[in-house]
Amino acid sequence: MGERRAADFVEGLGTAAMSSLAFVKAEANGNDFLLVEAAAVPPARRGALARALCDRHRGLGADGVEYIAWRAGAAGFDLALFNADGGEAEFSGNGTRCAAAWAAETRGWREMGIGTAAGEKQARVLGRAGAAWRVETRMGAPGAAREHELELLGRRLALAAFSMGNPQCCVLVEAFPDDWERLGAALESHALFPQRTNVEFVRPLDRHSIEIRIFERGVGVTQSSGTGSCAAAVTAIRAGRAASPVRVVAPGGEQEVEWAGGESEVRLRGPARIIASGTFRE
Repeated sequence: MGERRAADFVEGLGTAAMSSLAFVKAEANGNDFLLVEAAAVPPARRGALARALCDRHRGLGADGVEYIAWRAGAAGFDLALFNADGGEAEFSGNGTRCAAAWAAETRGWREMGIGTAAGEKQARVLGRAGAAWRVETRMGAPGAAREHELELLGRRLALAAFSMGNPQCCVLVEAFPDDWERLGAALESHALFPQRTNVEFVRPLDRHSIEIRIFERGVGVTQSSGTGSCAAAVTAIRAGRAASPVRVVAPGGEQEVEWAGGESEVRLRGPARIIASGTFRE
């Protein structure tokens, strides 16, 4: 898309008719999101529209939708995140980074404030390599962990559950279980988590590297997760299995998490790429 066409597209998002809704698609390590102007969609319709948009066979396909409201007179915006199942979520590290990449590409911003249901976040563009923007996001401090042990699908699991702006459940493993997807689905909706939870299986690689598998609340198996990467790194650091900074390797790519411990803020660094734009016809 040329510079003029990109500008026309951004200006036109807020006035798109509901029968022909403008969107941008972006991805962060394979965790894909649709970016839509909040003004174009009444709040009561956002959940149902997210389900339709995210459908990978009858819609556009994505892990979630970020509805964006630009702030007047300031470098920043507010986000409302809806998962692929139509449920509203507090916050997505990768979705926020995708929105920051869009703002960098179309508005030239390099630092911006971002409002989420998990509080105010800050994003800073570190650079660009080809089509990929590299962005650092200040994610806030992790919550205190609640540790549990339970029997699930014939396995004994030790869990660390806490908030990373959204609910997280991390399981440290030496090797990923063959049935980790089934375990993730069972944990997501376990009675321990009345609001459901995101799930990460965390395999330490060395002092500064871990590998993860992800089952996201309201989505299922995903290629990557920003908040999940942060939660996994925090869990490994708390257990003495890793030290900051931590390279987090997921099926979709790598991110870096920095955390000094205690109540200090987590910082997440990784790529995001704008991959498509167009209109969705309902």
